[in-house]
Amino acid sequence: MKRLYKLIWLLTFFIFACATNTPTQITIIDGEQIFSLETDQRVAALILVEAGIQFLPSDRVFADGVSYQLNEALPANLHQLQLRRTMDITLNNQAMQTSATTIADVLTESGYRLTANDTTTPPLNSLIVDSVPITFSPAQLLTITANGQVIQIHSSANTVAKALAEAGIPLVGIDISYPSENEALPADGQIRLVKVKESIEVKLESIPFSIEEIVSDEVAFGQDEIIEAGINGVAMIRTRVRYEDGVEVSRMQEDKTILQEPKTQIVASGTKIVLSPIGGDTPYQYWYATEMYASWYSPCNSGTGGCSYGTASGARAGYGIVAVDYSIYSDLAGMRVYIPGYGVATIGDTGGGPIIETTFGVPRTKWIDLGYDDNNIGGLSGWVTVYFLEPAPATIPYFLK
Repeated sequence: MKRLYKLIWLLTFFIFACATNTPTQITIIDGEQIFSLETDQRVAALILVEAGIQFLPSDRVFADGVSYQLNEALPANLHQLQLRRTMDITLNNQAMQTSATTIADVLTESGYRLTANDTTTPPLNSLIVDSVPITFSPAQLLTITANGQVIQIHSSANTVAKALAEAGIPLVGIDISYPSENEALPADGQIRLVKVKESIEVKLESIPFSIEEIVSDEVAFGQDEIIEAGINGVAMIRTRVRYEDGVEVSRMQEDKTILQEPKTQIVASGTKIVLSPIGGDTPYQYWYATEMYASWYSPCNSGTGGCSYGTASGARAGYGIVAVDYSIYSDLAGMRVYIPGYGVATIGDTGGGPIIETTFGVPRTKWIDLGYDDNNIGGLSGWVTVYFLEPAPATIPYFLK
């Protein structure tokens, strides 16, 4: 390679040395030194040799402001020749030598293709000085996804946030990006911007009032009377709602303020025994009425596998005797009741147990078993109204209260 270089130089010198040129007065500038030389040479290297100026092969000259290599032919009407000496610089921390004039020249001669979005320090138009450190960050192709759209830009920004700003879609407020805003540009060039918006919803919510029951001997037994009406309270609820790219992604209650406390409703539960007529053609008065689930049985249809005429009260089983669950029998034994569609009966037998709850799905205290004669089975069943006839007991059973 060195031999080829020398051969080129020798050929250049030979060609131009043999040419006949008219001597010209030339001003030579070498840094701060200025020389004047009359010469008929038209090759920069020969002119410099003739002027006694030493140079390196990597130096270059400017002939009347135009850049030439040392072995290039110069214009015949040359007036000024300026020597641009080789300088030591660093490019991205790599040492190198150059005789280029500007940063842009160095990068171009180093094979870089410059774009408007590259980042260079010092700026591209800065003149080269000896030992100058140059930092060059070529722009990277980025694909940005935002609001369902895809944008491509070239950027050499050092953070994602700056790249988004260059793209005209900067992070605003609580917007987020992937990678995050302070991270370097991703190697794959993929950036996703999520527009985030938060709003505060304020609504009023009703607070149900509670109910306090009191016992009153002025209200009929089995009846309830509102002494003080309840009033619902009012609460104000603040909820923060978060939207990402226009889609709600979360809501969080921030505050609940009670604007009005609820007022408790006072209800009097009566204990006063008041006799009332059943009504219609039924000549009975009752002190309490309730809904109960009825089934039926007879002496020979009682589930014992035979005929049984005995009852818990000692009375003969059949029409006019009804049974209740054994857990409440002692409280109701001997009471007279009236059931529409059946007639008057006396509570005088027991039955039931847990099977009532599993078979009929009703509380055991709400079950009644209607007795029939084997030769006259009415078979009434289902929900019926049971009227408890006078006289009322001295103590009301707890499960009726």
